[in-house]
Amino acid sequence: MRVFVTGATGFIGTAIVRELIGAGHQVLGLARSEASSQKLINAGAEVHRGDLEDLDSLRSGAAQADGVIHAGFIHDFTRLAEVCRADSVAIETIGNVLAGSDRPFIITSGSALVSPGRIATEDIIAPVDPAWPRASEQAADAVAALGVNAAVIRLSPSVHGEDDNHGFVSFLVNIAREKGVSAYVGGGLNRWNAVHRFDAAALYRLALEHGTSDAAARFHGVAEEAIPVKSIAEAIGKQLNMPVVSVAHEAAAEHFGWFAHMAAIDCPTSSKRTQEQLNWHSKHSTLLADIESGIYTKN
Repeated sequence: MRVFVTGATGFIGTAIVRELIGAGHQVLGLARSEASSQKLINAGAEVHRGDLEDLDSLRSGAAQADGVIHAGFIHDFTRLAEVCRADSVAIETIGNVLAGSDRPFIITSGSALVSPGRIATEDIIAPVDPAWPRASEQAADAVAALGVNAAVIRLSPSVHGEDDNHGFVSFLVNIAREKGVSAYVGGGLNRWNAVHRFDAAALYRLALEHGTSDAAARFHGVAEEAIPVKSIAEAIGKQLNMPVVSVAHEAAAEHFGWFAHMAAIDCPTSSKRTQEQLNWHSKHSTLLADIESGIYTKN
């Protein structure tokens, strides 16, 4: 297939591009700068200039493709509501181009807010959380209602690996360096799920190639179901050689800032159904192994 990929030069997107090209697909990658364009060329992909807020570029990219992977997101959390809305508009724009065709459209969401406090499964339809108003799945459902062959991949709150600069572990490391302690909220028994970015990339390819007949099916990009955040904080503290401390719930906002909600969230997540449907299994390192290897704290 000729696949249009948004976010093609990002942390996850570069792994997706590599995975697709390695499997014999052609990639048309969205690029907003000359540096991003060169990165795509070096990877063996074609360049499509534009960005997530340039709707004409999204339309023309989708029109040229046999399938679309939407892996892009504007990582400006100072204007969270605005960038979440831009994400929904981008999905709707691409979906309108694909409507009436059988071309697959793979849309990115997250697993953290699907079912806080109990294990999340693929069949649970999650409402939008006002604290994190990303509505990718609702936008996916809307385009699926138009007849688009859409599927959602819910990624772990920690998609980890070399060069991760925007993931949740990176935020915890940066906050630890700023505060001088590696912290967790309360008892630290709240759990995150995790996946290596190369395993996530393989899931995108499998969803693109095989997908499902279900409208806006959900797949879980989850290799590890439940890792206590205290264990993550301890691994970071060991690497940074700093104290590991508990922060009371009422003090979390002061310590973690906008990230307090995610630092405290409990989001164990199963990918059993995804593994069975797509024959997807993790092959790469675990989250704690990556932290302990020093890739998050080497600079």
